[in-house]
Amino acid sequence: MAIVSTTDPRLRALAHPVRLRMLSLLWSAPLSAAALARELGISHALASQHLRRLDAAGLVELADVRSRRGGQERRYRAVCGPWLTEQQEGQALLAESLARNLLDRVAHRAPESAGVTVDAELWVSPEDWAAACGRLHAIMTELHDAARPPHAPGTVRVGATVMAFEMTDSPPVDN
Repeated sequence: MAIVSTTDPRLRALAHPVRLRMLSLLWSAPLSAAALARELGISHALASQHLRRLDAAGLVELADVRSRRGGQERRYRAVCGPWLTEQQEGQALLAESLARNLLDRVAHRAPESAGVTVDAELWVSPEDWAAACGRLHAIMTELHDAARPPHAPGTVRVGATVMAFEMTDSPPVDN
């Protein structure tokens, strides 16, 4: 529990799988809490609560306000940045959230679809590691830049989860 109290608020906001999925959806197009609720299969109130948490952490911003059915619809978009990789502290929270989303995505995998599944624990030179990290970042940036709004014509839903990091030689010491 101590890890939560010292962790960056952005990372804590991302430690919930629903908020992580919301952020992914908001990357490609501004959406309202109601649209997020429909897409994620949750209540509008819960979507609003999660959206407020992302907003308070500075991970989303108000994109526009539209008149809709006699009211105001506030649509948010993701704030682009390196928010998933810059924090060392609290990575276990993020890993847990990524793992839960990965399990959910695997349940939705299209039968006989193309994909890539890789797992590795390797020893490589620092230069090879830096080059690989650059390529992984470029691939994920390319996918994010190509993202379209949910259910846009001519698109397919894909899941991509990457968490690559340098490891220590020895296991962590328990206090």
